[in-house]
Amino acid sequence: MTRAARTKSKAGASGFSLLEIVVVLILIAVLAGGAIGMMVMSDDDRALKRCSVEVEALAKRARTIASLQQRPYALEFYENRVSLMPLAEAQVDPQQREMAALMEENAGEEKPEGRFDSVRAGWELDSDMQIFIRRWASDNWIPADSKNREVWRFDPEGFCEPVGVRIVRGDSWLEAQFNPLTGSIRSTEKEVY
Repeated sequence: MTRAARTKSKAGASGFSLLEIVVVLILIAVLAGGAIGMMVMSDDDRALKRCSVEVEALAKRARTIASLQQRPYALEFYENRVSLMPLAEAQVDPQQREMAALMEENAGEEKPEGRFDSVRAGWELDSDMQIFIRRWASDNWIPADSKNREVWRFDPEGFCEPVGVRIVRGDSWLEAQFNPLTGSIRSTEKEVY
């Protein structure tokens, strides 16, 4: 009987060998390194996604306001800024637009009965980002900067031009193709470094 008890106690004793502990520690180090790498890499990814979401929100808002007010609205891409405004204003040079706004403010005229107030909104890109626009049936990406002002039109019928927006931050980029019926993102491609 004593012999059976000894065998039982040896078989019941368990523990980890040094090799098993080392393998587990190596796996934990690899997983932690990968997680830290993903957190660092995802900073560009988050910034690019945030920018595309802001452009999409302005596009949906422009489409909705154009339908409600029954007049065309536009998104203006200019000097690392995306602005929502009535199309009539977007077609005017920005410097002349500022002068007209000052003249209108000084005139102090009341708006006619039943006329909607113009809706304006905007969003500024981060200083290390650049935005490009690709028009329908074109292969060229046009930079939206101080030399190039691009206007994306939203009609009262609910349609807009199907454009592509490319947001670049360093070597990383995100391209969003917009649906002409909804003004929302139809598809995206991205490369994050």
